[in-house]
Amino acid sequence: MMDNHTLTLVVADAALIAPGLRRVHLRAADGARLPPAAPGAHITLSLPGADGARPLRNSYTLVSADPEHGYELIVRRADRSRGGSRHIHEALAPGDVIDATVPHNLFALHSQAKKHLLIGGGIGITPLLAFVARLRETGAPFELHQIASADEIGVFAALLAPRAGEQVHIHGGRTSLDLPALLAAQPLGTHVYTCGPAGLMDHVEAAAAGLGWPSSHVHREDFGAAGGEPFVLRLAASDIEIAVAGDQTMLEAIEAAGIDTPSLCRGGACGVCILPVRQGEPEHRDHFLSEAERAQGCHVMPCVSRSRSALLVLDI
Repeated sequence: MMDNHTLTLVVADAALIAPGLRRVHLRAADGARLPPAAPGAHITLSLPGADGARPLRNSYTLVSADPEHGYELIVRRADRSRGGSRHIHEALAPGDVIDATVPHNLFALHSQAKKHLLIGGGIGITPLLAFVARLRETGAPFELHQIASADEIGVFAALLAPRAGEQVHIHGGRTSLDLPALLAAQPLGTHVYTCGPAGLMDHVEAAAAGLGWPSSHVHREDFGAAGGEPFVLRLAASDIEIAVAGDQTMLEAIEAAGIDTPSLCRGGACGVCILPVRQGEPEHRDHFLSEAERAQGCHVMPCVSRSRSALLVLDI
């Protein structure tokens, strides 16, 4: 069953492909065709919360998306999981039914690029696997550089084996890849796409900016991380105060309080969840607001951003 915004999916298969990595194959619960999705698209799953808590909404990039045969995900079990990845690894089983959003793409390949440079770190390989499949189909020039920890080099070599070739490179640790040199060697018109730990993506962006790359040629995908000091959130319209924990996003805290607010990418890129600020100082972590908008402090993206002040008042 599906409408214009949501899907009801069934787990067709789920299997551990490496320690901490589980591959999940999803189909439409009613057997219908699923919406097509271009490489780089993601869906947001609604997963059971722990001990009867409100459902968790976790976004995952599609490794492959076939309207007839279903969607494929690869999910890493997070050490500090809120429960989503833990549920997928410990409880999700074939036959389980899951609600999900339709695919959305905020990390698409650019058709006018002269070359595509793909840089991944760890589980950030997931959208790049889809990119490589499409780029091989079209014959577009590309290079893939995947950074892996020493104990996972074999894991990612196996994942990339069906797509292996002279364009595909695996590096043991970030220091083994000279990013400025790699970026400097690219022809004009190259677009770079990076997905992985925030430190890696920040490094790619900084190196590209230092070499004069246009910002429009640098693309990243992340779904954000909470990480920060706890603070209090006050919703002015309803006069509700919510404690936001150090390992929780504002959006998660608002949802846990039983308040529905629009969201989509949950990674600070799409702008759907933007909320007006009445009082306090936001700590902006998004990729949507301009520097001028951030400086004004009038809006915040609750899916990834936090508060520098002990109290942040939102005009909702």
